[in-house]
Amino acid sequence: QQITHAHNTVSNFKRFHGRAFNDPFVQKEKEKLSYDLVPMKNGGVGVKVMYMDEEHIFSVEQISAMLLTKLKETAESNLKKPVTDCVISVPSFFTDAERRSLLDAAQIVGLNCLRLMNDMTAVALNYGIYKQDLPAPEEKPRIVVFVDMGHSAFQVSACAFNKSKLKVVLGTAFDPFLGGRNFDGKLVDYFCAEIKSKYKLDPKSKVRALLRLYQECEKLKKLMSSNSTDIPLNIECFMNDTDVSGKMNRSQFEELCADLLQRIEMPLLSLMEQTQLKVEDVNAVEIVGGATRIPAVKERIAKFFGKDVSTTLNADEAIARGCALQCAILSPAFKVREFSVTDATPFPISLLWNTEAEDTEGVHEVFSRNHAAPFSKVLTFYRKGPFELEAFYSDPNGVPYPESKIGKYVIQNVAAQKDGEKSKVKVKVRVNTHGIFSVSTASMVEPVKSEECEDVSVETEVESQDQRPIENLSDKNIQQENSEAGTQSQVQTDGQQTSQSPPSSEPPSEENKIPDVKKTNEKKGDQPPEAKKPKIKVKNVELPIEANLVWQLGKDLLNMYIETEGKMIMQDKLEKERNDAKNAVEEYVYEFRDKLSGPYEKFVCEKDLQGFSALLAETEGWLYEEGEDEAKQVYVEKLEDLKKLGTPIEMRYQEAEERPRLLQELGHRLQYYATIAGEFRNKDEKYIHIDEMEMMKVEQCVSEVVEWMNNAVSAQAKKSLDQDPAVHSSEIKAKLQELNNVCEPVVTQPKPKVDSPKEENPLSEQSDYKTEDMGEDDKNSEMPQQNGECHPSDQNTINMNLD
Repeated sequence: QQITHAHNTVSNFKRFHGRAFNDPFVQKEKEKLSYDLVPMKNGGVGVKVMYMDEEHIFSVEQISAMLLTKLKETAESNLKKPVTDCVISVPSFFTDAERRSLLDAAQIVGLNCLRLMNDMTAVALNYGIYKQDLPAPEEKPRIVVFVDMGHSAFQVSACAFNKSKLKVVLGTAFDPFLGGRNFDGKLVDYFCAEIKSKYKLDPKSKVRALLRLYQECEKLKKLMSSNSTDIPLNIECFMNDTDVSGKMNRSQFEELCADLLQRIEMPLLSLMEQTQLKVEDVNAVEIVGGATRIPAVKERIAKFFGKDVSTTLNADEAIARGCALQCAILSPAFKVREFSVTDATPFPISLLWNTEAEDTEGVHEVFSRNHAAPFSKVLTFYRKGPFELEAFYSDPNGVPYPESKIGKYVIQNVAAQKDGEKSKVKVKVRVNTHGIFSVSTASMVEPVKSEECEDVSVETEVESQDQRPIENLSDKNIQQENSEAGTQSQVQTDGQQTSQSPPSSEPPSEENKIPDVKKTNEKKGDQPPEAKKPKIKVKNVELPIEANLVWQLGKDLLNMYIETEGKMIMQDKLEKERNDAKNAVEEYVYEFRDKLSGPYEKFVCEKDLQGFSALLAETEGWLYEEGEDEAKQVYVEKLEDLKKLGTPIEMRYQEAEERPRLLQELGHRLQYYATIAGEFRNKDEKYIHIDEMEMMKVEQCVSEVVEWMNNAVSAQAKKSLDQDPAVHSSEIKAKLQELNNVCEPVVTQPKPKVDSPKEENPLSEQSDYKTEDMGEDDKNSEMPQQNGECHPSDQNTINMNLD
């Protein structure tokens, strides 16, 4: 597909999510692609393709939505039910912008993404949930390092496992630009140079030739993983009808890729530094991803950790299976072993804000690298009016994305207190289950006048207006929110999350619950004894937040994409129906033409055969010329025209196949009923109980059907096979049914059983007797009722009632 439609087949587009067209990474990748990338109106990456014979430009979100649509259809056809919820995996180094872009793609298709799951977290879940020998929760956890080298990226993570518990907070590291395709690229460059010098051909000058070379080099790479001898590379009609060939062995390949193999150690070293682990602390090293099958890659990893690598997981499906398990855990329809998953934030995130003093800014790192996620924290500010917070990645050099800013958040409707003092504003920041940062809620604490000194809310801390106390308060609130991250096991949107944190948007009636938790934590945090403050009742007023994110599709644009995708899905259905109609005509032509020279040959006269064969040949020619791209209705009409001539021939063949069998069956039944009638006339005991008038009906019906059958056989004998039959199978079936309906109820009448008088016994004894003695004469004892032969005997009446 990719080679035959190189300019119209889109691949390797996942990494374009959330990026601008002028992003250096996009510009570098653009040179390697067979399709055209163009800028969108919003500055994003667009893909130019031909769709429905017209040039279209689709955003990366739309392209991903098309892929998700196909996956959704595949899942639905296998499950035989609609699919609406899903878990999607993303590289652990994806930033907020890239993650939001992928969520938009899912929304375009109408999929509810329950969770964006980091690749390595999915692998770890897949590994841990089936393990029966994990240490108990109170014991030292088992440390497992997962190494994934796929097509385009290299990721490693260290995870701590206890029974029913997975923590990925130990650390993650990665090289986003090292993967299987880099090894393919080395081979392609080598053979391009060889072909150029040997055959005077430049594969890079033609897209299709280069794609074929990539395909063959990938096969060669896989063969070298299992063979150390020279492996040949042969491509027929490569360029200008020239066949090309070459060869390579594993040692040459490793020499060629020496610089790539050296890059493997850097993320591993980074991981060990972050986690403060020693090599001997690691209990196991699990490798996944197609590129880890390269022996040299495997050796480097094993050498670094000083132990053999484990390959217990399916290298290609480990991540997908982890996502499926996460989906099952989140679904109420499946019962899955309890297994809590704590993920980690890959990059440190800081908040920046303006202080009341001019030209000064406050900065605070709210989430450190490898901080547990999902997680919420609360910051407290003192302001007289609306203010702005800016979130950004603290270490821009460590983020494989050109923009370090995440977004700006304006806290609105902040006003000074009635006495002119600054209002206390609590802002809740969160990294959600998708790994996306947000300022989820903000609330203003307003004091309420109260005569009574109720234990509703106690404010014991005294904060100045500078940034330092804000940091301290943040630290206190980190403790407060710790429980939330540990216990939260279900996916909740930011606005719906129910936690006992101060900025919760609970109504004032529930205020009693919230500050109690706050009070406890604050008392713990305030070590130095201070003068007691009077207790004051407060209420939280929720504040609106205006978010201006670095990369976010506007609602109008998103709705337009959703509408476009819906139209395209409908168009795909119409196109499928059109293709099915075309294929039906093509199939009918070939199938009937074969049968006309085979089983159908005797059932069509010479004249009709010539005419029909000519029509079939004409239709075949039409299909591949002017009928190549017609509407569905045209194909339907063509098929109907063919069936007008073909159906009678097919019907004659089927009739000739069925008729002898049905006539034989009818003959057997007639003989059966005639034999019974003869036995009745001979006073046979088996049928003596049947009424004579009823038996006469049987004889008359048999006689009539015999006469009809003889006439039908006689009429059919005069017809040739290429003529329509004189009698149809349906008529024979009808006669057979009619014969059975008349005769069967009469001849199957059971002989009536007249019970002899018995001695009087109590009813219970009679019942017991009947139970023992009834086995064989069960049916006969009921017959007097059926035939209407009632006997006045009391004894008989009792027996019938018992039945």
